Amino acid sequence: MALTPRLDLRQGQALVMTPQLQQAIKLLQMSSIELTVYVDNELEQNPLLERDETADESGGTEPVTADGAATEAPAEGEAPPDERGDAVTGADHADAAETWHEEAGREGEGNLDYAGDPEAWSTRGGTAAADGLPGLDQTLTRPVSLREHLLEQLAVEIHDPADRVIGSHLIDLVDEAGYITSDFTAIAELLSCEAARVEKTLSLLQRFDPAGIFARNLAECLALQLKERDRFDPAMQALVENLPLLANRDAQQLMRVCRVDAADLAQMVAEIKALNPKPGLAFDKAAAEIVVPDVLLRALPDGNWAVELNSESLPRVLVNNRYYAEVSGATRNKKEKEYLSERYQSANWLVKALHQRATTILKVSREIVRQQDGFLRHGVQHLKPLILRDIASAIEMHESTVSRVTTNKYILTPRGIYELKYFFTSAIAAASGEEAHSAEAVRFRIRSLIEAESGEILSDDRIVEILMKEGIDIARRTVAKYREAMNIPSSVRRRRERTLQL
Repeated sequence: MALTPRLDLRQGQALVMTPQLQQAIKLLQMSSIELTVYVDNELEQNPLLERDETADESGGTEPVTADGAATEAPAEGEAPPDERGDAVTGADHADAAETWHEEAGREGEGNLDYAGDPEAWSTRGGTAAADGLPGLDQTLTRPVSLREHLLEQLAVEIHDPADRVIGSHLIDLVDEAGYITSDFTAIAELLSCEAARVEKTLSLLQRFDPAGIFARNLAECLALQLKERDRFDPAMQALVENLPLLANRDAQQLMRVCRVDAADLAQMVAEIKALNPKPGLAFDKAAAEIVVPDVLLRALPDGNWAVELNSESLPRVLVNNRYYAEVSGATRNKKEKEYLSERYQSANWLVKALHQRATTILKVSREIVRQQDGFLRHGVQHLKPLILRDIASAIEMHESTVSRVTTNKYILTPRGIYELKYFFTSAIAAASGEEAHSAEAVRFRIRSLIEAESGEILSDDRIVEILMKEGIDIARRTVAKYREAMNIPSSVRRRRERTLQL
């Protein structure tokens, strides 16, 4: 067969991911904060986009029937009814309405007292007054950092300039927990001084507040705090020097080492527990991140569930068609027309993508509520095993879409705020061939059994027997794995704590 070049024409099908489709997928998995940042950037870059200021800020919704049919058509720029809410029915709804209490109204601002001088600020908010006094935003305080707190004490307590330089360097080496683990020989070489002087300066710094700061290990941290309380006697010193025995709850060995009886040992352990193993964490506290739910769940008086999107977390944008018509008539060349057309298409795509994202989140959330009705009404012990495929099959979507929707999305329920991923748990088989149990529900049951221990300390084998009688087929190693994941000690350690009251 001769090898010669030739031309062939073939027809085939292939899935092509357009840039807009790729961006739509990214929008779907964005959290509410990430989405807000993205939309803000688009508003800055696209002159044809504008924020919808006419949306109802109260977050109210129109009545929606059980089948999702709205009683009134949505206004322009407003989410469609099936995007805003839907009533989800359940078989058992005896206590649904009692578990939800909706807040009503907002607190008024009241009268502001400007320290007896109403003309001290000509404006409220963040702008400076006309007389040069700072605005309200400029008077806000911030917590003192650990480094600032230590430097203030260094300036007062240490007067020698060389010791201040060493102390300042040691302060920079303290970690967030208040410990210092650097090699003092290297520090001495760096500062061109003797290691003994670094040690001497460290001993001065260890007197600073908070007690236990500048410790090189946990034992030294606890010893510094006990010295500050004048409780570092020989028995306590022996206890601090044998912390591994304390961690293992080996009371017999500790009593021999410390030369005390059981009552004294229990009192000493109680004092150790009252100390702070990480004194530096009292400063530089990280600001708590507020979780804004994407979906709101309310119990209706008839026992059904109302699922709706949180309007506070939904960025609302509109395409300014009037401005587009004005500008398009004033374009002078092909380049300007192409730019305007591209911006117009991008604006329309963003509006549609946001609408599609909201609709998909609501659709997935609604099905999760239907599947986990027992958990919402009766608690975690009624959480059903659920996988992405179950939701995807019910709403006729791909599993990857459901995975993106449930990532970093939260729902506010009568039982608290949960990430949508929380409702997906693996299944543990039932002992009698009945419906499988959720792994999360089994973990909850294990914790409940251990917390309810009175006289008998339950071993892992005993917990397996109890769960088998309740219809849960579970192996001993699985019980041990769940117990360790919940930071629950073994039965041996729990028995030691119970017997010696440590």
